[in-house]
Amino acid sequence: MDGQHSYSIILEPQEGGGFTVLVPALPEVVTEGDTESEALANAEEAIRAVLAYRRDNGISIPADARPEVRKVTVAA
Repeated sequence: MDGQHSYSIILEPQEGGGFTVLVPALPEVVTEGDTESEALANAEEAIRAVLAYRRDNGISIPADARPEVRKVTVAA
C-alpha cells in the first residue's frame, strides 16, 4: 500500500458485550470484536482491505473525517 493513512474511528460498546467499530471517512468499514483490542485489530484489517479495493479500482482514498460527538435531548 502506498504511504500510511490514519483514520478516526468510532468504538461503540455493545450492551451484550463487545464493540462495534465505524470509520466515518470509510462508510464501508463496519466491524466488531469481543474485546476492544480485537475490535481495533479487525478495524485495521478492514481499513487495509477497503483501501486496497479502492486503490485497485481507481476509487479515491479519502482523507480522515473528524467525527464530533454531540448530545441531543428530546422529550419523548
